[in-house]
Amino acid sequence: MNKENKWYLDDSEDEEIDISFKEYDLTSAPNDFNIKTIYDFIESGVLKIPGFQRNFVWDIKRASKLIESLIIGLPVPQVFLFEEGRNEFLLIDGQQRLMTIYYFVKQKFPRKEKRTELRRIFAEKGSIPDDILHNKEYFTSFDLKLSEKLPDAPNKLKNLNYSTLGDHKTAFDLRTIRNVIIKQNLPPEDNSAVYEIFHRLNSGGVVLKPQEIRSSIYHSPFYEMLFRVNLNDNWRKLINRPNPDLHLKDIEIILRGFALLLDSKNYKPSMTKFLNNFSFKAKSFTKESIDYFEDLFISFIDEAINFGEGAFVSSKTNRINVSAYEAVFKALAEKAFKSKNTNVKKAIRENLLALYEDSEFSEATEKDTAGTKNVQKRIERAKQIL
Repeated sequence: MNKENKWYLDDSEDEEIDISFKEYDLTSAPNDFNIKTIYDFIESGVLKIPGFQRNFVWDIKRASKLIESLIIGLPVPQVFLFEEGRNEFLLIDGQQRLMTIYYFVKQKFPRKEKRTELRRIFAEKGSIPDDILHNKEYFTSFDLKLSEKLPDAPNKLKNLNYSTLGDHKTAFDLRTIRNVIIKQNLPPEDNSAVYEIFHRLNSGGVVLKPQEIRSSIYHSPFYEMLFRVNLNDNWRKLINRPNPDLHLKDIEIILRGFALLLDSKNYKPSMTKFLNNFSFKAKSFTKESIDYFEDLFISFIDEAINFGEGAFVSSKTNRINVSAYEAVFKALAEKAFKSKNTNVKKAIRENLLALYEDSEFSEATEKDTAGTKNVQKRIERAKQIL
């Protein structure tokens, strides 16, 4: 996305992600798993395919060619897995291939208009529930769509599905795919290794945004809460965007507010690394804490709507000022957070306008927004003025 077309104002995305030289203690080992084993891994949850990684984008013709290649014994590209724990693997690269296999065995192919929703369901459930799988609004039959080789020599696999493969079914089930399993040898302090691997493997083709990668690697009940509150009507009005962002930037905005509310004392550039570390910590948040954070955020936006719709959107550029939002969120919610209640400060529109007109605050939101000095300055001025 060109910077001129961004719907948010934030220069932290321009940071270099590889801020400092760092060596990792990793091992990688190749394993040839057959199709049946790979399917069983996905179905049982041993192999996690992050639903928020990216939508399934292949059409049925491309997916059919992969299945054909496997049946007739042609090699297919290897996939990369990250070993999170004993019998716990996270898919880093190869989602389109493995999801094609999963859908083919299920004999269902996802409808294009439902793939974003299916991505969410898969992330939350770890698989597709039967009631969704057999719903024609979500899926059509996965019959192989293959072109004829020659007019007088029809492709024997055309229009077949998993249950009608006949003699080819056993060969398909036993066909292997090379899986490179990567393991971090020392206990991870921040899980940065898997982020770096994911980022570098996905640097070609469609480049993923930092939050897309982050949401895959650090997905947790806390992240599920972020996705829930992101749909709140008052939140959508405050950022003047009726629909969630496909690249999850609105999720990142909410995440930044929570990260600074809970962990600002540990903030230092880059913002990307700070959010990664916070997301890693958030995987251990208790259900009780997450429920409280959700109630706190809802109380905040229910109060912040008094600022007026589009309160965090610049009237001149129509962009969301991310730096302003996170400072306002911390200023209004911090006292309630420290007291472990949801009594956020009152949102007075005149005070918000005064904050936006404050020269020190404006200067801290216009350049070097991820610098420690400017982050602290924005928070300080927001507390004083609001």
